[in-house]
Amino acid sequence: MAANLGGQPIFILKEGSQRTRGRDAQGSNIAAAKAVASAVRTTLGPKGMDKMLVDTIGDVVITNDGVTILKEMDIEHPAAKMMVEVAKTQDDEVGDGTTTAVVVAGELLKRSEELLEQDVHPTVIAHGYRLAADKAQELIKDIAIEVKSDDIEMLRKIADTAMTGKGAEAAKDKLCDLVVRAVTLVADEDGSVDTDYIKIEKKVGGTIEDSEIIEGIVIDKERVHPGMPKLVQDAKILLLNAPVEFKKTEVDAEISITSPDQLQMFLDEEEKMIKGIVDKVVKSGANVLVCQKGIDDIAQHYLAKAGVLAIRRVKKSDMTKLSRATGAAVVSSIDAIEESELGTAGRVEEKKVSGEEMIFVTECTNPKAVTLIVRGGTEHVVDELDRALEDALRVVSVAVEDHKFVAGGGSPEVELSLRLREYAATVGGRAQLAIEAFAAALEIIPRTLAENAGLDPIDMLVELRSEHEAGHKTAGLDVFEAKPRDMLAAGVIEPMRVKTQAIASAAEAAVMILRIDDVIAASKMGGGDMPSPEEMAAMGGGMGGMPGMM
Repeated sequence: MAANLGGQPIFILKEGSQRTRGRDAQGSNIAAAKAVASAVRTTLGPKGMDKMLVDTIGDVVITNDGVTILKEMDIEHPAAKMMVEVAKTQDDEVGDGTTTAVVVAGELLKRSEELLEQDVHPTVIAHGYRLAADKAQELIKDIAIEVKSDDIEMLRKIADTAMTGKGAEAAKDKLCDLVVRAVTLVADEDGSVDTDYIKIEKKVGGTIEDSEIIEGIVIDKERVHPGMPKLVQDAKILLLNAPVEFKKTEVDAEISITSPDQLQMFLDEEEKMIKGIVDKVVKSGANVLVCQKGIDDIAQHYLAKAGVLAIRRVKKSDMTKLSRATGAAVVSSIDAIEESELGTAGRVEEKKVSGEEMIFVTECTNPKAVTLIVRGGTEHVVDELDRALEDALRVVSVAVEDHKFVAGGGSPEVELSLRLREYAATVGGRAQLAIEAFAAALEIIPRTLAENAGLDPIDMLVELRSEHEAGHKTAGLDVFEAKPRDMLAAGVIEPMRVKTQAIASAAEAAVMILRIDDVIAASKMGGGDMPSPEEMAAMGGGMGGMPGMM
């Protein structure tokens, strides 16, 4: 890029930078975003297909989850990266609907391309999209239905819908029960649910049906000493965030030992100090010690003699969950150990799962933290189950928090499309074109559901529209029967937040990409000033031989 001043070119951008302007820049960004949307589009719906992703070292991920696919793909184009952000936001906020959000964003950009060709200015399209997105939020709230947090049947249906089309479908009934039970157990009195307190332990071996919920915490550790009891009943649990070992001095000090007696005295003293620490633990009444740091060999011996079951190097996240499940406080100093800081559990037991020892902390009085043990025939099956369960847990927790849900099967999108077309007529002007484009873009969801099921998308859309025009607000596409059906009666329902978040983030991403009319890509020189002619000659002689130039 150069400006011309009196015949003398002035270079503004570094040599080798690339610049794309105007319609070219918009075209390239829209094409990249559409490519990302089409990559995940075939995974949508109950008849969606899976993707196999292979990384540079040959690790394989087989998944149907939109956000996982996009995270695993090595995406280079900056506009395409913005589409990945849409999926990530949707995943963080709701946990499900990531494919929907990306597909809608891609279709919004595709529709805007048609308007750009008709010379509608990008800011007019952006304004219309914003108006349409705001109106859509209002309309979704209008068609949403109330759900009570203790309505187990409805929550099961929400979990069922989130898992449909994923690898977990085979044992859906069992898994839905586990998900709803887990969410209702960890829910707080005020209705909020933190799914961080639901721990998922993956174990290869057995079948999906062997998956179970443990009303307590399972830790993937074993006893530190074989002499310790395998089972402790009426456990008094001490959570310790301090090492149970000889304290080394903070300052660099040297101890000069001149005789064997002195060495023996030194070792005896060290052992006495460790015994003192163990005595403090035992004196508090604790019979289970969970330590975040290390436990010395000598300490292990004394703890085993005292009949204390101890585990060490437990993750901080597990300590937090244990604290919530058992009511114990995490103690950070040996001297601060008191009986009041201990937690309780009916049973603490070491059991083998798939050939590996694990510690089960169960029979807690009010377990506000639970564990789901996920089983499956192969590692890939277990990983995909884990992803499906994460989605289901998040959507059920969102439904419990918001108390609102909508029908699935593309029914809210068709209803919104219809209402937005009516709204567009009241707005008028060029923005009306953008709102109509937004309405048409939402129909990509039922259209994709039909395509993925091998049905005729146009026939299905026409039938769905006529159902909605007749006032059947919850009519969606039954891909198994190949006809519209009342999704509420069929039990295909989703939390309202899945739709509000998907439409809001898709619209924001589309508007942001639309407003870009200049893409300036820095040269691949890698920072610093341009090299001198001598350096350039050394690098390969002249511009042509420079490595990494675009």
